[in-house]
Amino acid sequence: MQQIETIDAERIPQHVAIIMDGNGRWAKERGHERSYGHQAGVETVHIVAEEAARMGVKYLTLYTFSTENWNRPADEVAALMSLLFDNLEEEVFMKNDIRFRTIGDTTRLPQAVQDRIEQCRQHTAANHGMTLVLALSYSAHDELTRAIRKLVAEGVAADDISPQAIAARLDTAFMPDPDLLIRTGGELRLSNFLLWQSAYTELYFSPTYWPDFRADALRQAIQQYATRERRFGLTGEQVKPHTQTIS
Repeated sequence: MQQIETIDAERIPQHVAIIMDGNGRWAKERGHERSYGHQAGVETVHIVAEEAARMGVKYLTLYTFSTENWNRPADEVAALMSLLFDNLEEEVFMKNDIRFRTIGDTTRLPQAVQDRIEQCRQHTAANHGMTLVLALSYSAHDELTRAIRKLVAEGVAADDISPQAIAARLDTAFMPDPDLLIRTGGELRLSNFLLWQSAYTELYFSPTYWPDFRADALRQAIQQYATRERRFGLTGEQVKPHTQTIS
């Protein structure tokens, strides 16, 4: 695999979002239950978060549990909630100076998980490094629906509803839109994840199952991102070129 030696700091994505796919298939291929894959995926979260922070990524958003996931078998949902509760380890955040946040309708989560999330958020709030964001009980359709309901409840006139007004009421209002969205596991779709925010996001699809997506895989994705020219609807002549130092 081609390795990155250096990338110009201007070419490091400020916000990386990841759809962590393939845990179940990874476990099945090894003769285990899906929960075995989810547990293995937690280790990858720690590795990827530490590497992203080391590289200078400012926000890392992980699609952890979707609103559609509530329709999975009850025992799998319970196992996922238990895994979430057991693995919100503040030591990982404090060691790497990482802040912790969530997006999604977390009111649907078990109260014990909600309490653990709030505790972790408060205890890491003063950290100054990367912000790790877990998308929990999240879907883009649900997020947009809730944002529109906020506008209605606030009595905002139709003529005053703008893209900026909607964005300010989304769960992600505290951070920039993702520069790079990675999906592991070989599927080629966004699965109701950050649809509004990803209008000009660069997409990267990896065939690697999430438990096997380690630091070198993240570096490879960012390396490819760093070679792309982001136009945001402009012509090539209008885009200001970036200098790069990539091996």
